[in-house]
Amino acid sequence: MEKNKLDLTIIGAGMIVNDLLLPASLQMQRDGLIGEITVVDMRVSALKALKESPSLKKAFPHQTFKTVPDISENDSTDFELYKKVLSAQKPYQMVIIALPDQLHYSILKGTLPFNQHILCVKPLVLKYDQALEIEAEALERGCFIGVEYHKRFDRRALLARQAYRDGKFGEFVLGESKLIEPYYYRHSNFQNWFSCENTDPFVYVGCHYVDLVCFITGLRPAQITVSGRKGLFPNGKEGYMWSNGRVVFENGAILSVNNGLGYPDQSGGGNDQGLVMYFEGDDCGGLLAHDDHYRGVEHGYVPKQIEKKFQYINPDFVREVPYNGDGLKPIGYGVDSVTATLAMSCEIEAKVAADPANAMQIRRNAIKEANERGLIATPENSSFNELVQEAARLSILNDGDMAIIDYSTAKPTVRLKHK
Repeated sequence: MEKNKLDLTIIGAGMIVNDLLLPASLQMQRDGLIGEITVVDMRVSALKALKESPSLKKAFPHQTFKTVPDISENDSTDFELYKKVLSAQKPYQMVIIALPDQLHYSILKGTLPFNQHILCVKPLVLKYDQALEIEAEALERGCFIGVEYHKRFDRRALLARQAYRDGKFGEFVLGESKLIEPYYYRHSNFQNWFSCENTDPFVYVGCHYVDLVCFITGLRPAQITVSGRKGLFPNGKEGYMWSNGRVVFENGAILSVNNGLGYPDQSGGGNDQGLVMYFEGDDCGGLLAHDDHYRGVEHGYVPKQIEKKFQYINPDFVREVPYNGDGLKPIGYGVDSVTATLAMSCEIEAKVAADPANAMQIRRNAIKEANERGLIATPENSSFNELVQEAARLSILNDGDMAIIDYSTAKPTVRLKHK
């Protein structure tokens, strides 16, 4: 099928945009799938950092992107600046939402009336009712939404999912996961929004491994308890720097989830993360162990300007490597995840272009098929994550009390066990 080139608007200009979202998008532009790329953010300093990014210039020497505001202007005070950008776009183009967790719902609600296909960084929203609302409106409008749970596209996860569903592991009974982000996050823009009332490490990064266990096993989370340790950011704001969660699944399996912003900056890895799962079979046990912190690659560097001389290199998430063309090519499961959602949007609109009389049915059928396939996280097939986030926030704000996800009614609800 002939490629259908769509324009892309990225709302947000933070670290994940520089490291993953923009490189993946620029590669798709290079491949002829994406037309014009616009990045909108109220902070001109963030936009300027993207424009001057050495890694982006090295990888994509002949490509560029628009910024709103222009980097020669001042910061914007308009919280709805993104709407002005989208009002100039044709319908059924693409939008990436890359903003702090607590802003997702309002930006999604503000974006959907412009009839755009959307990729949203995880979690989609923080409440289950909001997820259902977004899901229904997107289907009504024929807007495809993908949620950026990139671990689903890790080849290790895909192999594990297939093996579990082929019965090779047995039944999941006990697991442990961890994802500790670097200490320097505390000195980043995190200190302006990662406060106790907004989020915590379990919600922000622990959700990756909860989603992954559900992705592999198909089990639903049933009980959540999360305890947090507070600390102060350099600007004096208080946030949860560490968290310990426990997720009990509907079959009684238990997953421990450790998260934080405190992995030593000078240690070998980019962070500390991994997953271990234990299973029971016919009078035997099964095991899955993913060391996502160390993937068998060690580098020791000699240049004086490189402060971190010894590093564990993860070649699988996102790396920019030589290829048969100018610049460098981003590769990895993070890139695959972003590309999958954006490519799906392009594929949908290519089918629409070939049969415009059935445009809405084509779009809705594509959304339903993606929901059922379950590889790309969508509002429908990943809404258990919103139940988990809602339960986790209820628990951590009530000193670690157990929160229950009740599936006994048509619409699941969340409540504290002892209140």
